[in-house]
Amino acid sequence: MIVKLSFMRDKVVFFDLDDTLYQEVDFLKSAYRDIASFIEINYHLQGIYAEMIGYWEAGKNVFECLLASHPLHDLTIKDLLLSYRTHIPKIALNIETKHTLDWLHAKGIRLGLITDGRTLTQQNKIASLGLKNYFEEQDIYISEAFGSEKIEGKSFLDVQQRYGEGNTIFYVGDNPKKDFVWPNALGWITICLLDDGQNIHSQQFNVGESCLPQYKIHHIEDLCKLIDKNSFD
Repeated sequence: MIVKLSFMRDKVVFFDLDDTLYQEVDFLKSAYRDIASFIEINYHLQGIYAEMIGYWEAGKNVFECLLASHPLHDLTIKDLLLSYRTHIPKIALNIETKHTLDWLHAKGIRLGLITDGRTLTQQNKIASLGLKNYFEEQDIYISEAFGSEKIEGKSFLDVQQRYGEGNTIFYVGDNPKKDFVWPNALGWITICLLDDGQNIHSQQFNVGESCLPQYKIHHIEDLCKLIDKNSFD
């Protein structure tokens, strides 16, 4: 067991955030509930949340449809977008994800996050999900705060410079269009969590070979098996 843990400490695992550590649709629904509650209270309306979900499921512009359907005279699309992006989300890690992070953390594996998005929006998600129980501040890369999106590679290169020597680095994401090209180029082990039908954005694998993950998993707990598999290679 002691030998195994020494190998585990040579592992570093970085994650994507949205649709990897939690379902982004949960953030969307949380924002819609928050906005709907504000509108219902302040404009004496009912059924706004269900209406918004209906627009979204129909593939329509939710905020345009909402403003066209109701006399919300002092609200603009800009106001609604700001509320969407800055609200404190009611989201949580599911049991499987929490068990996985607990297992990795207990093994002494350094964990981190590389995510695209606005700083405040992503920070609110990270806080609501309790991810700072697992990730050190220096290991959290948010594209707006870091000044570079994932596809540009600077965050991956920074991780490589800090942890690449003597470690095996894993990256777990869900989007082949931007998640794996840089980790592949740097010699990391890349893992794609497959869409279970809830992802907001469709998962496309018709990309160049350099963008494809080395492994595909159906459940995030399968990551633990892959870590074990690579512990004595």
